[in-house]
Amino acid sequence: MNSGVYEELASALDKVPCGYPRTRSGIELEILRRLFSPEEALAGSYLTATSEPVDIIAERAHMSREELGPRLGKMLGRGLIWGSKKEGVEKFRLAPIVVGFYEEQRDIMDHDLAHLFEQYFTEGGLSGIMSPSPAIFRVVPARQAVKPEVILPYDDVKSLLLQARQFTLRDCLCRMHQDMLGERKCNFPLQVCLSFSGTSRPPGPHDISQEEALKVLDKTEEIGLVHTVNNLIRGVYFVCNCCGCCCMALRGITQFGIANSVARANYYAVVDGAACNACGICAKRCQVGACTVDDVATIDLTKCIGCGLCVTGCPDEAVTLALRPEAERVTPPEDNRTWERLRLRHRGLIT
Repeated sequence: MNSGVYEELASALDKVPCGYPRTRSGIELEILRRLFSPEEALAGSYLTATSEPVDIIAERAHMSREELGPRLGKMLGRGLIWGSKKEGVEKFRLAPIVVGFYEEQRDIMDHDLAHLFEQYFTEGGLSGIMSPSPAIFRVVPARQAVKPEVILPYDDVKSLLLQARQFTLRDCLCRMHQDMLGERKCNFPLQVCLSFSGTSRPPGPHDISQEEALKVLDKTEEIGLVHTVNNLIRGVYFVCNCCGCCCMALRGITQFGIANSVARANYYAVVDGAACNACGICAKRCQVGACTVDDVATIDLTKCIGCGLCVTGCPDEAVTLALRPEAERVTPPEDNRTWERLRLRHRGLIT
C-alpha cells in the first residue's frame, strides 16, 4: 500500500483549486510521507475539494464508516484536512497546501520538514501554486495610508476586525520555516499572524481580544510589514503580516519572479518630489523593491503592490496612495466558492 497511496493523494490534492504541482524529483511525495501515514494517505485520496459526510466518502472508498470516521477525525485534528459540522452532520474535504496543511505544521516544523517544503517550493511547487489566477492572497493597504473617502469597502482592514468576534494570534510559519533553514534575513517578530471569525467557539490557547488584534495591525504597520488577506470580498478570515524575504506570497515576487503571486491593492504610491528629502526610509520599508532613492524617491509602478508602507513611514508626508483608475481596478472574487470555481476554471479543471 505504501507505494501507490501517496501518488493517489498527490493527484487528489492537485485537483483542489490551489493545486499540488508535481516535480521531477517527486519531493512532494516525501512531504506527504512525512505528514500522512499510509492509511491516512489512502483515506485522503478519496476526499475531494467538496465537503462531504463520512457515509459518502466511505462508500466511495469501499470502507466502513466505523473505520473511516475516526481516521478522518485524527487527520482533521492535525490540520491535514478540513472539516465542518452542521445540524449534527460532520463533513470532510481536502485541505490545500496553502492556505491549508502547510500552515498547520507549526507544532512539528523542524529542520528536515522545512527543507522538504523549501525544496518543493524551489523545484516549481511555489510557481505552480502562486501563478494561477485568482491569486490566493491579496494586499490591503496600511490603515493610515489611505484617506477614508477613497478606500474601497473590501480594503478596510480595520473594519474586518471590528466585524469579527473571535481572534487568534499565532507565529508566522514562513519565518519559522526560514529559521529552521538557518536562512532568515530579517528580524521581524514571529507572532504576527491573525485569524478571526464572526461566530463564537470555545476559547483556545492563542486567543486574543479585539483590542489586542487591532494593536497587532498598528505594530506591524509601524515596523514595516505588508497586510495580506485571503483574496475575497466576503469570508476573509486571516490577516498575514508579510515581509519580502520570508513570506510565501511576497517571496513569489521577490525571489521567484511571479508578478501575480499576490493580488495587488487597487492603489499606487505617488511621490511629491518637492517635499521629498531623499531620506531613503521608503526604500527600506518597501518589501518588494518598488521604491528607489536618488535625488528623490521614485516608485516603479510595475512593482508597487499598493501596501502603503512608504506612505506611513515617510517623515515629510511626501508619499501618498492614489486610487487606481476604475478601468485598472480588480475586484476580488465575491466569496470562497466563487474563488474556487474561478481557480479551477483557470487551471483548466472545469469549463
